[in-house]
Order: sequence, then C-alpha cells, then structure tokens
Amino acid sequence: MAEWKNGIAKLVIPTPFAVGDVNVYVIKGDRLTLVDVGPKTDEAWEALNAQLKDLNLSSHDIEQVVLTHHHPDHAGLLDFFPPSLEVYGHRFNERWLWRTDEFLKAHDDFYFDLFPKCGVPEKYLPFIGSLKKSLRFSCSRSLTGELKEGDTPPGLEGWTIIETPGHAQSQIGLFREKDGIFIGGDHLLAHISPNPLMEPPLPGDTKRPKPLLQYNESLKKLKRFPIQLVYSGHGDEIYEVNELIEKRLERQHERAMQVKKWLLAEPLTVFEICQRLFPSVYEREFGLTISETIAQLDYLDALGEIGINKAGKAFYFSA
Repeated sequence: MAEWKNGIAKLVIPTPFAVGDVNVYVIKGDRLTLVDVGPKTDEAWEALNAQLKDLNLSSHDIEQVVLTHHHPDHAGLLDFFPPSLEVYGHRFNERWLWRTDEFLKAHDDFYFDLFPKCGVPEKYLPFIGSLKKSLRFSCSRSLTGELKEGDTPPGLEGWTIIETPGHAQSQIGLFREKDGIFIGGDHLLAHISPNPLMEPPLPGDTKRPKPLLQYNESLKKLKRFPIQLVYSGHGDEIYEVNELIEKRLERQHERAMQVKKWLLAEPLTVFEICQRLFPSVYEREFGLTISETIAQLDYLDALGEIGINKAGKAFYFSA
C-alpha cells in the first residue's frame, strides 16, 4: 500500500518488460509532482490510480510530471493523462517521446550502418525493426520544459537536477540536499547493473555516444554528493550508496578484462564477443546484448587495451 515518507510516496507499477515492475514517485511540493509514470498499458493505469487512491489522491490531482529518462516503462503512461499536464525532463527525451518519421528513419539507418561493422550476419538484420518494438508502450507528446544540471524543477523548492547520462542520454536524477535523498531513475539499481543502452548520434552530432564511459563517469559523479538514500526506478531503496557504486565499477571492469582475455587469444568481431558474453539470450535480447558488448569494447579502447582492424566489412578487435 502506497504511503508518504519524507514527503515522497513510492508507487510500484507493472510493466510488460523483463525488468519487471517500475517505481514512480509522488512528491509533495508547491506542485504535486509525479516522477516518471509507467508504461502505456491499461494495467499500469489501473495500478497507478489504485495506489494514488491509497494516498487519497487521483490522477487529476497530479500537477506536473518530471521524467528521469525517456524509456517507455518510465514515460509511456503520459498518453493517459490530459494533454494539458505539464511534463519536464532533459532535452534528449524529446526525439523519443515525440517520434518523427525523420528520427525513426535515422534510427534504422544508424543500425544498418553499424551492424555489418559489428560482424552481425545478414539473417539478423531484420532485428533492426524489432529494436523499436518497445516504443509501442511509449507516448506521443512533447516536453513542456527542459531540465538541466543544477536546475530546480518548477514547484519543487529544495530539489536539484543532477545529469547522469549512461543508461540513457536523457537520464537525470533529483537530489534534495537537506536530507540527502536522490530519486535516480535507472542510474543506480540495488539488484542489477543497468544496461548502458546504445543510442543513435545525438541531434547535431555525427558520432554515437559511448554510454558505458558516460555511465562510469556519472557513477563517480554521484560520489561527490552527500547522498544518504537512493529511490530507484526498479527494486529496493539503496542506503550504502558509495559501496554499491564501487561494486558496480569493479564488476564492470572484471567483465571487460574477461573480454580482453579472449582478444589476447584471437581477434573477434562485436557479434562473436556478444555470443560469448550472452550465449543463451543474445537472440532474444539482441539490442540489449549488442549494446552491452559494444560498451565493453568502448571501455577497453578508452583504456588503450585493444586495437581495431577496420580493413574488412566487419571490424576485428584484438588485444
């Protein structure tokens, strides 16, 4: 049952995704604010309204939404709210929330260029279409206003935006200094390490972002703030914040070193490494596993641990 604690109420919303339930948060302020909303499903809408009722509220009482990032399990349910509801988030949400034909074409073109370089066999190219399948649980609307590092969202005095790109380019968190509470979206999760998800080049850029490098920097950045408690996008609250950050960084380094070990033995393509890292799930979760594999190679490349042979159609990596 939803209840208030420190002026915040956690609502647990079902999703159609493997990650399971998503957490969204109601914050009391000069404006009653919902941080994230859930995916666009009837089940999610019913769960949201039932838990708001526990707080003697309804969806009509929500005065604004702040998005931690654009992923459908966090943003899709916006379509169930009135179009007049104000929505705030990082500017990089926009292309995913209000998808133009131009963006969707650029999205596919990016992967049709990338996958052959990754050594992805032709029979897997149809998977490019399925990379967008989760977007059917997203919304179609624009932000009312943008939030960036250091901003205070409207009506939420005492809360400050911290940008934490990595899991998503649009990822932000809300920090309340007086008690060290951080509402962090999917940046730090208690039970799993979030995927550093691949995205096409950002507006105005020609090169793709390197999400794992960003993610690691964003993790280290959090240590500079006196965070006592993280309310996260999935799972339980986190109290031992810096310890978990160290654990995540260490575990990720170990995984990259395993990849390096393979590359000392023989040159491999992204696809071949992906099959080794995720032998049982790479076909089922193609986008996630290719993202994760490229992320490990970005990390090794940044450390100067590997070389890349770009002579053929597919690029080969070696240590």
